[in-house]
Order: sequence, then C-alpha cells, then structure tokens
Amino acid sequence: MTTTNLILCGGVGHPCEETAGPVADLLSEVGITSEITDEVGAAMAELRHGGPDLVTVTALRWRMRLERYAAQRDEWAFELLEPARQGMLAHVGRGGGVLALHTASICFDDWPEWGRILGGRWDWDASYHPPLGAYHIDVSCGDDPLVAGLDGFDTVDETYRALALEPGVSGVAGVHHDGVDHPLVWRHTYGDARVVYDALGHDRRGYEPATQQAIVRRGGRWAATGVWGP
Repeated sequence: MTTTNLILCGGVGHPCEETAGPVADLLSEVGITSEITDEVGAAMAELRHGGPDLVTVTALRWRMRLERYAAQRDEWAFELLEPARQGMLAHVGRGGGVLALHTASICFDDWPEWGRILGGRWDWDASYHPPLGAYHIDVSCGDDPLVAGLDGFDTVDETYRALALEPGVSGVAGVHHDGVDHPLVWRHTYGDARVVYDALGHDRRGYEPATQQAIVRRGGRWAATGVWGP
C-alpha cells in the first residue's frame, strides 16, 4: 500500500518551493509519495473529507501584524479560515501524521491550536534567529529513535532560538549558545497523531547534511506510519 503525503509550501522571504522538492525526494526513499501545493488554505480544508497519511508543512503563512511587514501585508498576509482549521483537526483526529519544517512554527499565528498540534511555536515576544550562516547542530538525545546513532553536524541554515515548546515536549537536537540550549528538533503525539518538527531547512543547503536527511526520512516515516526506519 502506498503511503501518501501532502506538502504545503509557499510564502514570503523563504524559498519554500525550492525546499519542497528535496523533502519529497527524501521521503520517497522511505516509500512515501508526495503531492506539493501552495494552495495552503484550500488544501487544508479538503482534509475534512479524508486525505493523505502525512501532511508536511514547509510554508510561511501568517498574519504579518508587525509594522516591518506592512509593505508586504496586502500581498502575503494570511489568516486560517475555519474550514482549513477543521480540515487539519480532522486529519490529526484520524491519526494522520504531521511533519513540520522550518517556518511551520511561524504559520497560522491566528490559531493557537496549531502550536499545540506542533508541540511548540514561534513566540513573537521572544523567538529570534541569527543571520543565515554556518552553525553546528548538537544531537542532544541520542537514545531517541529519531536521532539514535546520528552525530552532531555542521550546516548552513537559519537556527531559530527561544521557540515556545508545549509542556512535556523536549528537543532531541538543537544549538547551544551563551549557556542556553535551543531545541530545534522534537517529536510528540497529539491525540492519535504523530508529529515531528524540524526547525532547519531554510533553503536547499539545509537538506544537504546526512544527519538532517536522516531526520527527515525517519521523522516522516514515523509520523506517517508509526514505523521507524533508517
């Protein structure tokens, strides 16, 4: 039986369409077939009627309330309408998996439940990231099957800091800066749904390290099927 995946991409300031292809390729290596769309709201609304085993979010769609986004707001500001919210709730209610990447934690900031589904979110009062550049990612929980046997790695990416994790959620990989650990990768369950968040993947370079590729493959397979693989 084919395992199916819907990739939601698109947004401003990030090459989401550029990264959707490498993500689809990595998931295909573990038997997951992907469809890619930038019609985020409409595709989520369709989930009310059934859908894929996995929904992958590599989009950047949010309200853009801060003044620095004023010039882009008319074109890009996004609010998640009720049919789309109900579609995502139906998906996870069926036990459908969620693989959320990079800017997914910023998305849908008008819907608090999204942060609870994800296990964490971008906090506009605290979260930030240094410039895109070279960073070392630590694997901090090597006994978790998402990262078991994997080493820390160097990457060129944006590394988010001070994300707001839900109670009981802890990271398995991240960055250490000024005495503070900043989780970037975690997994948890939301009801019967399996959810993986990986804050890396700003552009194609973010998917070049072997460890990052393994996290995407393992995380996608587990979220979609409950099975761990290479």
